[in-house]
Amino acid sequence: MGGSALLFPTDLTSFLDLIRQHGDAAYSLMFGYAASHSLLLALFAGYAAHAGSLSLGTLIAVCWFGSFAGDVIRFWIGRRYGARLLLRFPRFERPVQTVVRLTDRHYVWMILFHRFPHGIRGLAGFAYGISRLPWSTFLALNFVAAGLWSGAIVSAGYAFGQFSETSINDASSGLGIVMLVAFLGLSWVLSRKLDEIMERY
Repeated sequence: MGGSALLFPTDLTSFLDLIRQHGDAAYSLMFGYAASHSLLLALFAGYAAHAGSLSLGTLIAVCWFGSFAGDVIRFWIGRRYGARLLLRFPRFERPVQTVVRLTDRHYVWMILFHRFPHGIRGLAGFAYGISRLPWSTFLALNFVAAGLWSGAIVSAGYAFGQFSETSINDASSGLGIVMLVAFLGLSWVLSRKLDEIMERY
């Protein structure tokens, strides 16, 4: 019965225990998901780090290099096969070319912030490869941007763990929920603003 509960956790405590017991696999999973800039999973991983299931420093490093590697691969694909892939999948041409035009004009801001809005996270690295952006510039900015993303998202999940713990201990405090809603709201606003900018190009 206990083994079954371990394999199929039915509550948050059991799930965190499972992560703690299989830390290496959890870090490998986070590396893969960070390559796709998965905000929600990185937030939860930060929460798991606060609960002691993962190491905060190791988690930030894993997400940092996963996010960096994911966009390097997409950049390489865009640079080597971009034109041919757009001919094969023409429905992606408009959004990709929009990101390319934005990159040619505002490449620093695009690389620093494209991981946060939902609409362009998956296409941006590919579009950077099609743009005129040099490899050296992309690698330097992408490394910094991946670190900022990893630090911000994982730390936000960690902070939410601290606030939610306070909320559990003090039923009158809704600060943890407010902070999570505020963070998700900010992500949504940023996504909408970037979508509006893209529509103008």
